[in-house]
Amino acid sequence: MSAGFFITGTDTNVGKTVLSALLVAALDALYWKPIQTGASEDTDRRSVIRWAGVCDKRTLPECYLFDPPVSPHLAAAACGTTIDLARLRASFAPSKVPVIVEGAGGILAPINDKQTMLDVAGTLRMPLIVATRTVVGTINHTTLTVNAIRDAGLHVAGVVMIGDESKDNERSIEHFAAVPIVGRIPFLPAIGREALLQVFETNFNHSVFTRTHVQ
Repeated sequence: MSAGFFITGTDTNVGKTVLSALLVAALDALYWKPIQTGASEDTDRRSVIRWAGVCDKRTLPECYLFDPPVSPHLAAAACGTTIDLARLRASFAPSKVPVIVEGAGGILAPINDKQTMLDVAGTLRMPLIVATRTVVGTINHTTLTVNAIRDAGLHVAGVVMIGDESKDNERSIEHFAAVPIVGRIPFLPAIGREALLQVFETNFNHSVFTRTHVQ
């Protein structure tokens, strides 16, 4: 098992990249987005560099980089290629430095005709953090995501809630998904290194990240 975390979410645009940037800054970690779609608009790697205030050397290059802003399997097909899980596995070397790996879309987003992001997480053998919204629907979406990960025999280190605080939803997720809420990210008027470090300092369970990322 490599040091670090695999960041997944209940959906696309849920806030995985903001969470990844926060952890890169807080844990002095490396960042890797193995599969990037929608690259014609920007890449998550560039966003993490800006938001976490790190240099290019703190990030790893994407294995697959596609312009179409669609699911990985569709983006690959549109570009005349197929995503190969073996290539992803070969590109990732275990590291003593924490590595934050960000998935594409939700955990069951297809990467080819037979495999999903769940297979990517499984082959990297890292603990997972689930990014989820705080709004109505999050209990169902988060519980489904957590259960899918556990059914695959993978470890969910916790859930990070993103958006306006909802204690009722947090308690329900901890109860029905049997998973701890390990962090909260409010809506930020501006995203930057200092703002992200402040959120980690005040809204995150530090022991979870310290204990897990050094194993």
